[in-house]
Amino acid sequence: MKVAVIGGGPAGMMAAITAAENGADVTLFEQNEKTGKKMYIAGKGRCNLTNDCSVRDFVANVVTNPKFVLGALHKFTPQDTMDFCQSRGLQLKVERGNRVFPSSDKSSDVIKLFTQQLLRSGVKICLNEQISKVEYQENGFLLTTITDIICFDRVIIATGGKSYSATGSCGDGYNFAKSLGHKVLPLRPALCRILCDGCKTLEGLTLKNVEVSLVDSNGKTVASEFGEMLFTNNGVSGPAVLSLSSRINKTNLAGCKIAIDLKPALDEEKLDARVLRDFSERMNKDFANSLDQLLPERLRLYVAERCGIPLYKKVNQITAQERKKLVDTLKCLTFAKVSLDSIEYGIVTSGGVDVTEVSPSTMESKLVEGLYFAGEVLDVDALTGGFNIQIALSTGYVAGMSASKEW
Repeated sequence: MKVAVIGGGPAGMMAAITAAENGADVTLFEQNEKTGKKMYIAGKGRCNLTNDCSVRDFVANVVTNPKFVLGALHKFTPQDTMDFCQSRGLQLKVERGNRVFPSSDKSSDVIKLFTQQLLRSGVKICLNEQISKVEYQENGFLLTTITDIICFDRVIIATGGKSYSATGSCGDGYNFAKSLGHKVLPLRPALCRILCDGCKTLEGLTLKNVEVSLVDSNGKTVASEFGEMLFTNNGVSGPAVLSLSSRINKTNLAGCKIAIDLKPALDEEKLDARVLRDFSERMNKDFANSLDQLLPERLRLYVAERCGIPLYKKVNQITAQERKKLVDTLKCLTFAKVSLDSIEYGIVTSGGVDVTEVSPSTMESKLVEGLYFAGEVLDVDALTGGFNIQIALSTGYVAGMSASKEW
């Protein structure tokens, strides 16, 4: 059984290893000079390769098509990923939020492990080898490279998405899928910055334990995330914002605003009581200097200006109506002209091969016999925390296992 795997990321490597260990003659094609190139930057260079949680908790973090990946996650769980690595000599550690990293904090150690396993299992690795065409014939597939046309019995497409193109994610897998009759759903950035106006003066400021929401033109909350965020020169980023971006990337953002609740633990009544207490202790201060217990230094003047109270008005002269404006601003600091960052800078790509045309139990195409898909090329994406790499590994495992079996 000759199996071609196109793409040397986590999905492709796992698919190749699994197929080879089950007796297939496997060739892995990678257009880069090395395998796992995008994994080098995963987890800020530390490679958050999975999340040590139950399958049920895992699926709750899958944004697009969670039911599709459920079977694959049961067949190759996060714990299976950890066992795969540790049994082959890679020590792991579990950090906040059940995120799993190599103990060395080096992505290169994870990639080294997978590369060694590819070689041990007998996979032929073709680097700097770009596939330009995948054709289906009755007796198999023809893969066209720059120098040759090669015949295979089965093909696994694991080419990744279209973000971070410098790592080789050029979207060619989508073209292969279309040429073989598959529907490819619109590609969108996921886990990316959200661009909006009015952030430049706050650039570099990090806020913790805030709630970040997208509010539509009618004032209705579309989605919210709690946690840490960061202001950039032209928008917002950070864990809560990245998660929010994945929740809203199918939303029409015209007229929408980003709304930040700076004090989500307090409702308006309790926050007003807190403001009153602070004001009573600072009766003779200027308003601009009265927020030192409520807000970080860089945010005080900004909020003071946004709520419309004169900066040098004495606290003892602030009216109840003005105090309400302050509370409203603290509970809903808004930024307009919302858009998502370019797909080039999304951590993952949302959209891709329509999963209704792929068997969730085998990752085989329902349209083309012997064709399989794995990883980010599929219309599946999840939140940060090791979930996306685990999806790649689980779907890669299932695709490799299925492609190596005799019919």
